[in-house]
Amino acid sequence: MMPKESNESSNEEQIKIDKDGMEVAGDLTEQSEEMIGKRIRRHSPSPHRLTPQSSPPRFVSVEELMETAKGVTNMALAHEIVMNSAFQVKAYEPKEGSLEKRVKEIMHKAFWDCLESQLTGDPPSYTHAVILVGDIKETLLSFLLPGQSRMRGQIEEALDLSLIQQEAENGALDISKVAQFIIDMMGTVCAPCRDEDVKQLREITDIVPLFKSMFAVLDKMKFDMANFAVSSLRPHLLQQSVEYERKKFQEFMEKQPNALDFTKKWLQDTADIVTGVEGEGGAACSPNSAQLPRTVHNHAYLRLLKWDHDAESFPETFLMDQSRFQEMQQELEQLALVATVLLIVYNSAGEAISGLPGLTERLKKIIKILLAEMYTPSFKADDTFAAIGEKLCLELKGCLSQHGFSPFSADRESTLKGQIVAVKSADNPIRKVIDSRIQSYLLGFLESSFHKSAPVLPGGLAPISKELEEIAVKLGRLVTFNKLVYSPFYQKILQDILKQGESVDV
Repeated sequence: MMPKESNESSNEEQIKIDKDGMEVAGDLTEQSEEMIGKRIRRHSPSPHRLTPQSSPPRFVSVEELMETAKGVTNMALAHEIVMNSAFQVKAYEPKEGSLEKRVKEIMHKAFWDCLESQLTGDPPSYTHAVILVGDIKETLLSFLLPGQSRMRGQIEEALDLSLIQQEAENGALDISKVAQFIIDMMGTVCAPCRDEDVKQLREITDIVPLFKSMFAVLDKMKFDMANFAVSSLRPHLLQQSVEYERKKFQEFMEKQPNALDFTKKWLQDTADIVTGVEGEGGAACSPNSAQLPRTVHNHAYLRLLKWDHDAESFPETFLMDQSRFQEMQQELEQLALVATVLLIVYNSAGEAISGLPGLTERLKKIIKILLAEMYTPSFKADDTFAAIGEKLCLELKGCLSQHGFSPFSADRESTLKGQIVAVKSADNPIRKVIDSRIQSYLLGFLESSFHKSAPVLPGGLAPISKELEEIAVKLGRLVTFNKLVYSPFYQKILQDILKQGESVDV
């Protein structure tokens, strides 16, 4: 939220939100605590999971552990602000029908009923009203920048609680006048998006509903201010976050000596794959190649897009981005299916539909809509791919007829539907080719930062080129930042794995 009375002072003082009334987008605190739990649990062997060899556990005090958890939570929050341009602080609301929500509603109703009872008494009592005015005063003051002394003085003078209390005791308090001043001040300091809310406050005449509505609007203004401060701080956080995250992770490692076990396993497994490809007829780097560390590292990043999150523990250096990799992984799997089906359709229909404007986008839209629920429990692959076959054949029939071509024969249509249904299998040869080309493109994108040349889009990926490039850019951003933070750790690990005496470059 941008206060209407401008001031160039720092916005760092503006985030003054009650923790009980806010929720960080993405539930960062819960994620951070889960990360801590994952690392700590690695000290206790599990019969259900293969755990890499760990360093001897170091016993730490509860105070040390809590301080470390707090540091990782703060690191996760800073990381999210930097990496997520859509990051926002938002209000916390208990789940509908939950006991927490019910208790909250009962308490709020009791409070406002008590206020109404006091104000409508004979004589009226203003005990609760004065308390509310004090809360509103503190909230309004928290919105002001350090240099807004004139406005601060106006609020202090108009909302002098001792004077208001004296007026109430002497029966001279005009609570409506106080409320009007509050509304005027809210209109002055609120963001433009709250102007309509403030305008509606002026139309409320009953004092209790007015106070309830004022608090509702003030709550919105708190989050406006917090999110404005977050957006203002992002450029400064970006400059400091690399050193900050590296420092916090180093502190964590000092408490948990085996904090990089899964990262080491991730890089070791990747190195085994990369150096073992040569024996299978691939083009791997030789063990002594100067490019081997970078090659291993880039392939390791690609493996995160094929990760089995249920069976393998994610590398510790990427825990804060695990959900982002899962999201990209799902997007890539859907894109591979879209590209595979389109390749089959165009190969089947041939020149009859080649180059027809808008057809590819229409077909792609149909496929994406039908695959939208792909990662939900209710998704049924057989039914979905059968429906895709039906819809696409119907679309092709209309398109061929419109452009004067003969429709598909029943046998040809049946064959096409069968080929589309077969795409549901991960072993489908066309799907595997498309997936391999996607991986090659993404690898080329990661390597392009070193070679300074953009990768060539492989054949069959043109229909998904825009979406694929967006994911590649997102991946590149994550990888670049991750390298900046953790490169000293990666260099040491890869140097040990690859047995290269000199310092390696990742």
